[in-house]
Amino acid sequence: MARILVIDDEKSIRNTLQEVLEYENHKVDLAINGNEALELFDKGEYDVVFCDIKMPGMDGIEVLEKMHEQNHDVPSL
Repeated sequence: MARILVIDDEKSIRNTLQEVLEYENHKVDLAINGNEALELFDKGEYDVVFCDIKMPGMDGIEVLEKMHEQNHDVPSL
């Protein structure tokens, strides 16, 4: 079982991914934007992050770069 963070500004995509992943017995946390994702990432350890690229405010590339800055074990882009 993996712990997975899903970041997407579209509710339907977040919910669909959550349903599929939880059906496969994974633990899923959801974030609606980059700031929320970084807060969750700072508090927990994730095996996988699914991140939308085009989001308002902070785009997905920025989010992943900031995650790498917080934890250098996260692969850089």
